[in-house]
Amino acid sequence: MAELKTRQSEQYGHTRLDFAVPGGKGFVILPTQASADGDGPWVWYAPTFVGGEKPLPKALHAWYMEPLLGAGFAVGGVDVGESWGSPAGRAAYTELHRVAVEEFGLAAQACLFPQSRGGLMLYNWAAEHPEWARCIGAVYPVTDVTRPQRLETVSAAYGLKPRELLGNLADHNPLDRLAPLAAEGVPVLHLHGDQDEPVPLETNSVEFERRYRRLGGPMKLIVVPGKGHEEVPEYFEHPALLDFFLSQGNSVLKG
Repeated sequence: MAELKTRQSEQYGHTRLDFAVPGGKGFVILPTQASADGDGPWVWYAPTFVGGEKPLPKALHAWYMEPLLGAGFAVGGVDVGESWGSPAGRAAYTELHRVAVEEFGLAAQACLFPQSRGGLMLYNWAAEHPEWARCIGAVYPVTDVTRPQRLETVSAAYGLKPRELLGNLADHNPLDRLAPLAAEGVPVLHLHGDQDEPVPLETNSVEFERRYRRLGGPMKLIVVPGKGHEEVPEYFEHPALLDFFLSQGNSVLKG
């Protein structure tokens, strides 16, 4: 296997390494010291955008990322463009996971951190690899592809007609793919506002919780009153989400 070529920079006060993977552009931010248990925990953020005018993750996420890095967590992600959780995007996610484990020695089980459309990306990937998801902590995640206002965009990203996508929800809709995650007992925490118009609370996180709990999956939904789809401290400085990652990451299983 060819040596991994990386480009070094700094983010959140730690060393960031960027590299190419088939189908995308990956990155890993490394902690300066190992976690207390030495198991290589990491948080996988989505969606990732490398460079450009609107890179993600960004300064908005520092409140979470800085203490996680300080506790020995790495942070990673992969830019697959506006894939909306498509099969092609999922394949690149699998490549990122391989590099994280084989090249950087990170745990096989990642703590997943989807935000907004990152929900389609990470949930669709995790449904196919539940054994690699230690936990999932999300901020107003998209978990339903069927909303009319979203269907055309998502279908185009998947290379399907809307009717074809609706006819294959078991392959592409997170709400219809929860059984593997529930069977694996993956803990889930969602933060979601009750005024979210682009990603309605009821048809995404509330319906997710209803289905996941019915399957026996462990989940907590924190409803943020009066807030919509916005970048505010109520979402991005929430102690419960930080504590969730810190506590779950302490028991990761290294690959």
